Amino acid sequence: MGWITKLFGDKKNSGSVAKSRLQMVLSHDRTDITPGMMAAIKDDIISVLAQHLSIEADQVEVNLDQSGTESRLVAHIPLPSTRRR
Repeated sequence: MGWITKLFGDKKNSGSVAKSRLQMVLSHDRTDITPGMMAAIKDDIISVLAQHLSIEADQVEVNLDQSGTESRLVAHIPLPSTRRR
């Protein structure tokens, strides 16, 4: 049986393929963030952090990463180096 699977591959039924595609489309639609909204989110993050930390706003990056069915809002914020005593 193993050589048949290797020869013809492990085929999934059309229902599971359709379900997987639908989940991908739905997750994309739910997290469809416009560039203007991303800029507003980035500005909000910068303003909140600037109240507590000394950061350089031009070095802050905010991205939306998607892997499989998960979406993540990732912020890369360089923090100033401080010396500990």
